[in-house]
Amino acid sequence: MKTQASRILVIRGGALGDFILTLPALRLLRETLPEAELEVLGYPRIASLVDGRFYASRVRSIDYGPMAGFFAKNGVLDPGLSEYFAGFQQVVSYLFDPDGIFEANVRRAGVKHYLSAYGRPATRHAAREWAAPLESLAMFLESPAAELFPSPADRAGAREWLEGASGAVLAVHPGSGSPKKNWGAACWAQLGERYWECFPGGEIVLVAGEADAEVLRLLEGAWRGCRVRWAVGLELPALAAVLSECGRFAGHDSGISHLAGAVGAKSVLLFGPTDPEVWAPANAGVRVIRAPEGDLARLGVTEVWDGIRGALFAEDEQAGNQR
Repeated sequence: MKTQASRILVIRGGALGDFILTLPALRLLRETLPEAELEVLGYPRIASLVDGRFYASRVRSIDYGPMAGFFAKNGVLDPGLSEYFAGFQQVVSYLFDPDGIFEANVRRAGVKHYLSAYGRPATRHAAREWAAPLESLAMFLESPAAELFPSPADRAGAREWLEGASGAVLAVHPGSGSPKKNWGAACWAQLGERYWECFPGGEIVLVAGEADAEVLRLLEGAWRGCRVRWAVGLELPALAAVLSECGRFAGHDSGISHLAGAVGAKSVLLFGPTDPEVWAPANAGVRVIRAPEGDLARLGVTEVWDGIRGALFAEDEQAGNQR
């Protein structure tokens, strides 16, 4: 008689970069327990990256009104959610829960095996920090490199979106979640000029979100008449596939940079006040340029362009010279 597969719930809120840095832990669960049904409770926009894409059998939104009772001490628990939580043999939570209120309520709902996996990374890489709690389940992380796996439909959509892109395509994200992590629109504008001087037929794929409106406005003026494709407001699975197809990326310490690294794009990332030993993508194709004393204003355009050209375009230029 076929036994019912065990069910594992991973709870992961937080920003895009934090989610991607947790993927090595999810992969450890997925590969150690390949027959288990693994579900992710998180923000749908971000969790969609793993929905049916290797990691998760399904995802569910944490941004759900009746969930509020689970965050209140001795809260009134929604019966449907209580039944939902109790249906998992193992819950792994990355929620910040310093007083253990959420854990206590989930246990009240009937969960017997609950692992609190949240920790604030300080000196070791964040992916290792967030996989370390799984050692209590006899699971040990080997590589901290995060990977994402766009579906065939994602890739087909990306190729269609990029149809007609010419020359040495470069994806650029000139923003982040904090102004202190940003190099500045004027610097990116000059870097674009250097790029087109070297690759007159090339095209920049400019990635941006709602928080990047000002830098978008400035670059739209600076790059008017240039070959720019605007990747603004794409759903994350679609954007992941676009970055994978582009194959080259430049940006800051941001969630989009982690997205690019996780789909295998060769990347050059500018780091200022944050520590790349903790927060940079651990993927082999990622190079970090660290600003002197953490001040991005001290990074020169020539230094950054030379780094991008050497890391992302050297093979193409060598092939061109050989021809």
